[in-house]
Amino acid sequence: MFDYSFKHLFNYSFKQRTTAVADEKSFHMTPDEFRRHGHAVIDWIADYYSKIESFPVLSQSKPGQLRSQLPPAAPEQSEPFDAILRDIENLILPGITHWQSPNFFAYFPCNASGPAILGDLLSSGFGIQGMLWATSPAATELETHVLDWLVPMLGLPEKFLSTSTGGGVIQDTASSASLCALLAGRERATHYATNARGCTGNLVAYCSTQTHSSVEKAAKIAGLGAENLRGIAVDEKFAIRPGALAQQIAEDKSAGRIPCFVCATVGTTSSNAIDPVPEIARICREHNLWLHVDAAMSGTAALCPEFRYIHAGVEHADSYCFNPHKWMFTNFDCDVFYVADRKALIQTLSVLPEYLRNQATESGAVIDYRDWHIPLGRRFRALKLWFVIRHYGVEGLQHHIREHVASARQFAEWVKEDDRFELAAPVPLNLVCFRLKAGDAANQSLMERFNRSGDLYLTHTKLNDRFTLRLSVGQTNTKHRHVERAWKRIQEEAGR
Repeated sequence: MFDYSFKHLFNYSFKQRTTAVADEKSFHMTPDEFRRHGHAVIDWIADYYSKIESFPVLSQSKPGQLRSQLPPAAPEQSEPFDAILRDIENLILPGITHWQSPNFFAYFPCNASGPAILGDLLSSGFGIQGMLWATSPAATELETHVLDWLVPMLGLPEKFLSTSTGGGVIQDTASSASLCALLAGRERATHYATNARGCTGNLVAYCSTQTHSSVEKAAKIAGLGAENLRGIAVDEKFAIRPGALAQQIAEDKSAGRIPCFVCATVGTTSSNAIDPVPEIARICREHNLWLHVDAAMSGTAALCPEFRYIHAGVEHADSYCFNPHKWMFTNFDCDVFYVADRKALIQTLSVLPEYLRNQATESGAVIDYRDWHIPLGRRFRALKLWFVIRHYGVEGLQHHIREHVASARQFAEWVKEDDRFELAAPVPLNLVCFRLKAGDAANQSLMERFNRSGDLYLTHTKLNDRFTLRLSVGQTNTKHRHVERAWKRIQEEAGR
């Protein structure tokens, strides 16, 4: 009798509670609604990729166009998801420059792929904050393991493995990697005094005049100051001159300054120049400077054994980075940053307040990636990289890299065969720098005309103070026919 009465009372109470919960007002999307709308979004993305070549590559939107079409205030009541998705089509799409178009040849690629997008979707679905091993062990351990995979895949030195003294971490961009490397170099040079007392104005760092602008920004953020970043002259191939670097270091030492950091680039943004890392490394060892190698775009090429020459000398580097989100079909953001001595990086960046202390951290048996970069918080970026590597396999990645390099080199041959044009720099991989011989105004006009047409999108640089066109081959779905069509359009516009 007692058991029955207790069960009866429990069931009655449970029904009351569940009825009350059911009657509670909620604005959240239910799992069933999420499933239905999620299918619609996936279908929309699939349709977008199937017709992406039909859109003008460079957005034709005018300044303020989108904002003029948006309501001045946020909605008070919930709006149907179908209406939101319609506005993606009608309002957002016209303001998109289609980076994933196979006719996008501007800047360097920032590509994506189906497996990367799905991996990123899962990362968003988990919604974790992976600052500590304890906050999601799988996020940390997958990242460590996948980055260990990449070391032999790229022919990198074993000291970058987590099983050695170093290890890898996924940063958002190469800009953040350069900043972390500079900070570590700064602290090593001052025996970790600048973290405590700040910079005194006598630390100096070095890069070539062709190095990415993020290194100058890093020098400002790190407290060295832009004036203490030395831009070293380059040779006829736009690679840094080791002799000029050695001379500048000697001059700075004689003046009482403290050299602390050198950034060498494997594939500069302007021309894809490859700095002579072995010679730079020798100078850095002689003066005990932190050597960081930035291979943001070009590093992916080393997946192919025939292109691994670009990593000559990296075995002597203190740190190295490359961006899978540029040429390895992994959507933004995903920069892989390796260090040879993880203790130096951790000692530079670690701050441990009481609220982050936990048993796993105290044991010393786990990695806490919060100590490996600037922000405390971090996304589960390793999932999309894991998906990409498993979907393509090394063979699939190599296949597409080789196709892109072959197409770029063929484009360079077409340029050389047309007496109206000239190559402006060597073509080691997938970037072609070229120009009309008619001068800067003709080149700028040519670029603006075919960019306005929407048929393709190119950007420019200046090499030897001359306006130079850049054609970068590397988008996920770019095939040889797209490069051939781009050359024909360029020839047509040049003829006009």
